[in-house]
Amino acid sequence: MSEKLFTVGKIVNTHGIRGEVKVIPHTDFAEQRFAKKSSLYIVPSKGGKPIPVTVETSRFHKNMYIIKFTEISGINEAEKYKESLLKISEDLQEELPDNEYYFHEIIGCRVVTDDEPAEELGIISEILTPGANDVWVVKTPKGNEILLPSIPDVVLDVDKSAKLVRVHLMEGLL
Repeated sequence: MSEKLFTVGKIVNTHGIRGEVKVIPHTDFAEQRFAKKSSLYIVPSKGGKPIPVTVETSRFHKNMYIIKFTEISGINEAEKYKESLLKISEDLQEELPDNEYYFHEIIGCRVVTDDEPAEELGIISEILTPGANDVWVVKTPKGNEILLPSIPDVVLDVDKSAKLVRVHLMEGLL
């Protein structure tokens, strides 16, 4: 399978004896992702080919989803998928509004300032989600980290195709 897959959740445990699994969502679109008849892939934690599955039932319970897949019929079968990731194919990704991005579109982007001439700060290595806004972690060529809040005053322009982000460094950010 050559198409790209994107993580939407993680199977953390089994639930009951009928083959249901507990899933921690890793997506802003959990209701669509885990809806009845949704197509997902289980990517086994121990390696191996992604396994296509279909959601038979799903319900939200204590910050997790309890999901029954058509293809998994009992606890013994469900047990082997603990710690596995749930993924979707690229064509199922939602179109995002302007100025909203998937993590995989941002991580790896070069970051430059809006100064003349522009100064290259480094590469976005991860995204933190502490609360009100995301924080983009920029790894500098010297190995230091710069934390940039993902807010309109700081992030001026994101060119996904060029993998380039232009930012305005407000006082106190460096």
